[in-house]
Formats: sequence, C-alpha cells, structure tokens
Amino acid sequence: MSRITQHPILSIPKNRKTVKFTFNGRELEGIAGEPVASALIAQNITEFAIHPKGDTPQGLFCANGQCAHCTLIIDGIPQKSCVTPLQEGMQIQTLYHLPQIPDDRRPLHKVECPEFSCDVLVIGGGPSGLTATIELAQLGFKVILVDDKPQLGGKLLLQTHKFFGSIEDCYAGMRGIEIARQLDQAVRQLSKVTILTDTFVVGIYKDRKAGLFVHNKNYYLVSFEGLIVTPGAREKSLIFQGNHLPGVVGAGAFQTLVNRDLIRACQRVFIVGSGNVGLIAAYHALQAGIQVAGICDILPEVTGYQVHADKIKRMGVPLFLNHTILATEGQHKVEKVTIAAVNRDFQPILETAQSFAVDMLLIAVGLTPIDEFYEIARQFGFKVVKAGDADEIAEASSAMFGGRIAGLQMAKLLGHAVEIDEQFYQKAAILKSKPGKTYPREQVTLTEKFRPVIRCAQEIPCNPCTAVCPVHAIQLKPVQNNILDIPEYSGGCSGCMLCVLICPGLAITLARKIDEQFAEVVLPFEFIPDFAVGDFVPLTDWDGNFLEKGEVLRIRYNKKYLTYLIQVKTSLKNGTAVAGIQVQDSNQIKALPEPSFEYLPENGIVCHCELVTVKEIVDFIRKHDVRDVNQLKLIRVGMGACGGKNCLALLPRLFKEAGVDWQTVVPGTHRPLTVEVPMAAIINEDFEE
Repeated sequence: MSRITQHPILSIPKNRKTVKFTFNGRELEGIAGEPVASALIAQNITEFAIHPKGDTPQGLFCANGQCAHCTLIIDGIPQKSCVTPLQEGMQIQTLYHLPQIPDDRRPLHKVECPEFSCDVLVIGGGPSGLTATIELAQLGFKVILVDDKPQLGGKLLLQTHKFFGSIEDCYAGMRGIEIARQLDQAVRQLSKVTILTDTFVVGIYKDRKAGLFVHNKNYYLVSFEGLIVTPGAREKSLIFQGNHLPGVVGAGAFQTLVNRDLIRACQRVFIVGSGNVGLIAAYHALQAGIQVAGICDILPEVTGYQVHADKIKRMGVPLFLNHTILATEGQHKVEKVTIAAVNRDFQPILETAQSFAVDMLLIAVGLTPIDEFYEIARQFGFKVVKAGDADEIAEASSAMFGGRIAGLQMAKLLGHAVEIDEQFYQKAAILKSKPGKTYPREQVTLTEKFRPVIRCAQEIPCNPCTAVCPVHAIQLKPVQNNILDIPEYSGGCSGCMLCVLICPGLAITLARKIDEQFAEVVLPFEFIPDFAVGDFVPLTDWDGNFLEKGEVLRIRYNKKYLTYLIQVKTSLKNGTAVAGIQVQDSNQIKALPEPSFEYLPENGIVCHCELVTVKEIVDFIRKHDVRDVNQLKLIRVGMGACGGKNCLALLPRLFKEAGVDWQTVVPGTHRPLTVEVPMAAIINEDFEE
C-alpha cells in the first residue's frame, strides 16, 4: 500500500505538513491532521486490535466513526482511529484485549460547559443537510449546522464521478467533489449559519437540548426550537466465514481512504454488491491504480444503473451475478476470497466455488439510515424532520432536493408562512426512482459525418446530454415525458463532443466513417493515458467484450470536465460497436487454480465488537424463546463499543431463522449517547476554545 501520487480527477496536495509518531514503539511518519487509521494503512498496517475472544485480529471497517473495529490505544487512551486526527509525537499501540483505565489523579480546574441556542439544529453537513440549511437561513432562521467530519459535503467529498439527474435541479454532469465545494461556499456566505465541523451530536435531551462532542475534546450544549436530522447512513455488514478479518471494509471506508485521504488502500480488491455504490467503488479503485478482481451479487441482475455496470465491464472488471461470498481467508488479514453460484433458493452451489487472491474485500450490500435522533425527538414531541439517507436511501441528487423540502417543512412547523411547490415533491420522487425499463439497443449506420452513438438504454433520472447539446441533436424519447426517458439522436450533430464529455455513465461516443474499411471513434477516458498517439489500444464493446486494437489518432484533455477525449481508428464493422478502452488486463484477475475455503456459515460473525456468531444467537433465541432483543445482551450482542449500531440491523434474519416473527420482537434499547465520550470531556476538564 502507498499514497496516491497522481490521479486523473483529484488534485494531489503539495508540501503537506508531515509529523512523526510511533506505533508499537516503531517511529513512523504521516500527514498532520489525517485520521490515525489512514496514516497506518498508508504504512501497510491493517491490524489494529487483538480481540480477547480467540486472539482475533480486527481492523478498519466503516471509517465513519459508526463502529469500533479500528480502536487503538492513542496516547494511553482507547480511541476510534478513523476519526482521531494524527498529531506530532502521538504514541499509538495495538489494542490488545481490553484497555486499561488510565491512572489520572489530577484535580479538576478550568471547567466550563458552553451553551448555544438556535432556531434550528441541523445534524449532518452532507448534501441534504447543506441544502436544508440554505433554505432555512434564506428565510431568516438562525441555524447551527453540525457535522462530524473536518469538511462539509458528506459523501459528496468521496464522489469523483459525474452526477446523474437534472442539470437544472441537482448539478447533473458535475462531479460530487465540485458540488460539495459549491454548497460549502453557499452555506458559509450566510450570516445566519453557525458551522461546527469535527463535531458529533451525541445525545438529544427532553429539555430540547443536544449534547455536542467537539473536536474530540469538549462537550457543548445547544438548545433549539426545531431539529433536522440528516446524518446519512451506515454501512451494512454481511455474514460469512472470515468476515472479521482486517481488509474486510465497507464501500464508504474504501472511498474515504482512496478519494479523501489519497491512499492506495490495497493492491487488488474484490467487491460484493452490484448496486451503484459497489459499481462506483470499482471505478474509483481503477482510477487509483488498484486492480479489481471482480464484483459479485446474489441477484440475477445488476441492482445499480446499467450504464455504471457497462462502464465497469468495458474497463475489464468481471461481474458474477447469481453468486455469493463464501469466505475470506488469511493470516491476520484478507489474502483470499471465495465466491460461488447460488441456486433458486439463494443457497450456494459449493462445486462452483472460485477463489481469488486479493488483499481487500469491499462490502457494498446496502445502507442503514442513521435516524435514531429523529425517533428520539419525535417521542419527545419536538418539531423534527429528517432528510437524505436518514429518511430514505437514494442517490445524492435526490438528497439535495430532499434537503430543500425538509428546510421548507421545518419553516412551516416553526410558523413561517411558506408554500412548498408541488413540483418539488414530483421532482424528488423522480430523482429517487430505481432503474426502470430497458429498451432494445439502437442499430446505427455511420456516414462521413460524426454522430453520437448512445448506449443509455435503461430508464434512469438523467438529462445532461440533452441539456448540453447546442444544436439539440439529442432528445429524450417521449414516453414518460420526464428525465426518466432515454436519450436518442435526432440528427444534425455538430461534432462539438460535449455530450461525450458530460455523460455521467460514459455511455456516449462519437463515430464516423473514414472509408469503406475504417471508422474514427471518439471515446471518453477518465484515466491518465499510458499510451501515445500512434499506439494501439484494446477496444471493447457495450458489454466489455474485446473487439480489436485501435490506433490512437489524437488525445485531448478537457479541463472543465476533467476528461480525456481519445480518438481512435477502428475497422468500419466495429465503428459503432466500440464503446471503451480496456484498462485492466484480464490476466490480472484470473481465479486461482483451485478454490480454497471452509464453508461454515454458522460461524459467521454477527456482533463484531464481541465476536458473537450466527449459531450462538440462533441457539439462544430458540432455547430461551427470546421475544425481546435486549435479552440477547446476556450473550453480549449489542454490548460492544459500537453500541449495537451494526449487529442490530442483521437480527431480523436471525430471528426468522430461529422461527420467530420479527414483528413480534421488542426492539433493542439504544444507549443514551451515540458516540463514546470520555468523562473528562463531559465535564470539560482543561476546556479549550
């Protein structure tokens, strides 16, 4: 593993301040202020803790402060390393079994508890939180916006790809990182907004106050009249043999390491889940110089946008549909992953097993809304609204629109005379739409004049190609009469190539006939070219199949769209078929000669904090006729450092396996504070502004 020194989309900061620290007595160097976990992973250190149960190694999983897998002893205190900034001289040690309580006999002094007040407290500075804040501040409300990261933008900061959706309503055709910058600038210009970054909201209290843990140091209180909950979602885990090994990470953690912290997190990754998150993560991996051995999904069809899947296949990444993960193996970290096909009942067919040599397994099997504060506030009778993934898991484009609606809804709750345009709800619903109907592929005949070849045949909310065309040569085929309709060429192309540059799915090429033997094709390319004019590059079709090697005629770079335009010469018969340039050599992603695994699903870990297995939980439910999740605390389920945030989402399936209807089960009680806060912070000992 190493740091990323060049990237086709991201700028690499120069002259970043470095600091020295020690890990288990060994002196190392990292970037000042980066998460401790990232600094260690950049040094090829992935094992952070040794669990007392079987001396099991543990490492990073979420990189979002939502679990405790990355806990280390930092300057004598156990801390989540993914949210602890690296500082000069830190002494960091592996957490071996249970931490010791520090011996601190210092007297208290300089104790304060700062209190703030506002009209509306917004929890979460992602796309929905930012747009909600803007709406409220423009209406004159005093807003405090709180986010647990050092920068505003949420998952937008991890998204280097261009957005789908509508140019008019949600920045379609623009990259997430740029959208984050624009929303951040817009919020900071509003005098009614107070921004608190690096700050966790740890509790909502009956006296209409919230507790804030600021900069991992101090405890503040803020009183509010209204509350908007937009903290996003947490990664879902998955149960399989070896799911506890360091190197098994959530998709968000991977994108955080690669796109935010600029760390090449592994050499070769395998991905479970073919939704947009998994597909996009594969693309991000390739852009960072990481090989992608494959993507598997238990379902028979890709669950994300087809254009995303097509793009990944053209790059040389295989998709294994109707397949499931059986196991990961390795000494102290992931070294091998094994998958197998499934039958109609989604049970693995073991004789179809294949093993791949990888050093990371990326889990992208869905998200769980972080909406606990909404439920608490609702029970207390507060004026509260939720938005973004906390309300419904969807694309960031819909989250931005949902945030605007949430801001206006809160204004109404607080007595402001505001009307919400019905079109807002209609547009939000369209932007949340799942992939729809797929149409037959268009047959194209080339002439001597350039024309677009469009490979977008599935109904998804997207219109950048039609909006950017200066001569209106691309129109949406009128079926639903909204942006879910697919684009089609209507004639009159001027050859400006803007549609090729702006398409989020890289699903448009320009092509023309040179003569009776050859064609010229213009391809979008979001990698740093390792070829030159005159070289021959491997070309693939719509489905990622190799067609031929084409001669590179011209290479151009567009600074606005951060995209290369590669003009290639191909045979005339393949002129309309060529869809992309293969990035990854198929020899690098072959399965191992023989599968290797021990299929023991009962031993899959459910509670990673306490290492409680499927068998232990199911047996306990059956033996004791469990009808209350809290009873499982007797076997330590939900008692670990994450507070049950991760394992509780997996319990419905286990109760079903034990023969218990989940609807009859009393839910687990959440802890009063959602994040661990040291006692010294709660009383603000040695308070610092």
